Amino acid sequence: MDCLKEMEGKRTHDQFEPKKIMSKSPRRVWVPGPVIVGAGPSGLAAAACLKERRIPSLILERANCIASLWQLKTYDRLRLHLPKHFCELPFMPFPSHFPTYPTKEQFVAYLEDYADRFGLQPEFNRTVVRAELNEKCGFWTVKCVGEKAEEVTEYVCRWLIVATGENAEEVVPGFDGMENFSGPVIHTSQYKTGKTFHDCKVLVVGCGNSGMEVCLDLCNYSAHPFLVVRDSVHVLPQEMLGRSTFGLSMWLLKWFPVRLADRILLFISRFVIGNTENLGLIRPEIGPLELKVTTGKTPVLDVGTLDKIRTGKIKVVPAIKRLTHHGVEFIDGTMENFDAIILATGYKSNVPSWLKGKHFFSEKDGFPNEAFPNGWKGDDGLYAVGFTKRGLLGTSLDARRIAEDIEQQWKLKAKPACKIAFKTSTL
Repeated sequence: MDCLKEMEGKRTHDQFEPKKIMSKSPRRVWVPGPVIVGAGPSGLAAAACLKERRIPSLILERANCIASLWQLKTYDRLRLHLPKHFCELPFMPFPSHFPTYPTKEQFVAYLEDYADRFGLQPEFNRTVVRAELNEKCGFWTVKCVGEKAEEVTEYVCRWLIVATGENAEEVVPGFDGMENFSGPVIHTSQYKTGKTFHDCKVLVVGCGNSGMEVCLDLCNYSAHPFLVVRDSVHVLPQEMLGRSTFGLSMWLLKWFPVRLADRILLFISRFVIGNTENLGLIRPEIGPLELKVTTGKTPVLDVGTLDKIRTGKIKVVPAIKRLTHHGVEFIDGTMENFDAIILATGYKSNVPSWLKGKHFFSEKDGFPNEAFPNGWKGDDGLYAVGFTKRGLLGTSLDARRIAEDIEQQWKLKAKPACKIAFKTSTL
């Protein structure tokens, strides 16, 4: 078993220590157009829509590349879960030779081509630590630190677009005894391939799309995965009746109310993948589409994991009670030894940690307080893109709306209400 050696030192509970920021007078920069925080698909889409309307923008990105979540924090086998035509950004479809479900590498290449096509050049290694509105002037001040903590810059702008998205920070749960477990405990943001865990017993915590796929990947590399299923979950086949389940869902919602559409989906699903409750995967009382609309919880689209559960290559276990030195005690009293634990516990928004003085975003979950389709615009030039809980379809819609709204203000060419002295006036 090589997993302990290769993963030595990778323990989730001590890897996300905050950096200390040294106090120093910041360089100040005036930005004539919007400042966009985040260079993922949402930020790129917003910038492209603005550029099509001849409005300049500045994208600030804390990582050293675009789409850092995809490039740096996803596993190798990842593909788009939805057909490509549901995931394209404004003004640019996917290449025709791409498969229906593009790979991680293909999606990243698409985003890089997208940035090149629209001439988008984000400022990388710029971590936004605070953004707030000057109520007297009506301008936003966006404070960033660079690669070195003493590199502090304040960008001043009329419009602020929050594009950090729904998946900005890892969710790392705490378990009793976590510090005593002898093996590696990592988040899926660190997981790349099951090859590292060959012949290891691995506990995967979380039964969403990531948890299911990681278990499947572990099986493909002769590991022995156990899947923690704490809550109820909807598992649907990736395709039904010769078309994508997502596409079929969209079609059903055009003709039927959401609850009837759910009943049809579940009826077909039972014929395709059988009764998932027999596998320890209990369905919620609310249907998958209604659950997605009301809570944002996405149903799992099966790409082969259920077959591995049926054959016993993936074992389903209940919630964790505590961790021991060599393993885990579950809430049903059973105990099992493991070589490693992978936390497929998802991500969360980090907006409340840096956006100050406004109540457009909820302090509880970091999402706009107004639900889709009204969560894209706040007051005083504040906007949000990528928080719709509807994937890239919602992102594209919001990006277009934001660009149109800012264009109307841009054309007015309103003069500043007060004068601000800048140490630096050019980017």
